[in-house]
Amino acid sequence: MAEAVGAHAGTPSECDRPLSPASTRTDATTDAATDAATDAGGGFGQPGSPMNRRSPFYIGLTGALGVALAYVLFRVVADVGQVLTLIGLALFLAVGLDPAVALLTGKGIPRWSAVLAVVLGLLAAVGVFVAAAAGPIAHEAHQLQVNLPRWETDVRTGKGWLGHLAKQFHLASSLRSQKVTRLLTPSAVAGGVLGAGKVIVSALSAVVVVGVLTVYFLVALPSVHDLWLRLIPATRRVRAAALTDEVLTRVGGFVLGNLLTSLVAGVGTWLWLTAFGVPYPFLLGLLVALLDLVPVIGSTVGGLIVSLVALAVSLPVAFGTLAFYVGYRFFEDYLLTPRVMRHTVRISPGLTIVATLIGGVLLGLIGALIAIPVAAGIHLVLEEVTFPALDRK
Repeated sequence: MAEAVGAHAGTPSECDRPLSPASTRTDATTDAATDAATDAGGGFGQPGSPMNRRSPFYIGLTGALGVALAYVLFRVVADVGQVLTLIGLALFLAVGLDPAVALLTGKGIPRWSAVLAVVLGLLAAVGVFVAAAAGPIAHEAHQLQVNLPRWETDVRTGKGWLGHLAKQFHLASSLRSQKVTRLLTPSAVAGGVLGAGKVIVSALSAVVVVGVLTVYFLVALPSVHDLWLRLIPATRRVRAAALTDEVLTRVGGFVLGNLLTSLVAGVGTWLWLTAFGVPYPFLLGLLVALLDLVPVIGSTVGGLIVSLVALAVSLPVAFGTLAFYVGYRFFEDYLLTPRVMRHTVRISPGLTIVATLIGGVLLGLIGALIAIPVAAGIHLVLEEVTFPALDRK
């Protein structure tokens, strides 16, 4: 019994036995893991496992949030669409005017001075147009005020050219009715003038915004160019810079070429109207030149307006003027514009017409104006990037 007790007393127990190195490492690892979990949980326990990204709840929630974000972005773009259009137009005009600024800066003139000279030149051109238009517009407004009561009497009685027109189309009874003749009353005219005033104020506001943004972009265009290239990875930056410079060159070439065709249209109109004694030849020439800045449809609209004014001389002169613009339309579409655009924008005439029609449908006159350089940029990217990549595959 004593021996057993002695043997038991002489044998070390499990508690008294020293820990092995393996168990010491295991306990240390466990303590470290516990401390790390405590630290990761901020003292509130170990975080749970991450959410299963393949679960139906996670997929549905992510999809719903994506749809909501897309809808919000769509609404934002739709609400500020007019502002974005004005910004895009201002940037387009700045890129188009940049060759003139670059020409001046190449002669050692500071960029701000070159921009100021170009802006002053544009303002001088606008001043010439306003000065030429002020007198005829005031005269026509006075004539409208004088002739308005007589026109109302002609409509009621069926006399004069208005009454003759009503009889010819069997509309005399309708034109004599109060519902139609009240359109020529002073209150109706005043309402129309008020509505026209609102349109004019809105248009002037848009012109001011575009003008200010154009000047700003024209000054800051090198910085905008550098910022655009910084957004592109460095491995592709050199090629992107070459493509960007080529697109800007084509846009500038389009603006200069468009100005050339507009100058030809304006000078041709002035010479024709002067030869046949149509009133306001200089003003109408400027109007046709401005409208001709819109490709394809600009000179057509200008020709119709000038033909209507030519009715003040005689009916044969009006028909002759209309025939003149039909001939000029063919000359510009098939001879002048293709040659100019082939050397400046380097796209085919067919693509020019298609791009103008699509741009006009999407954004109206602004879309028709910027459609050709946009199409030239897309054509360049397709030829230099997309088609070679597809050929390699």
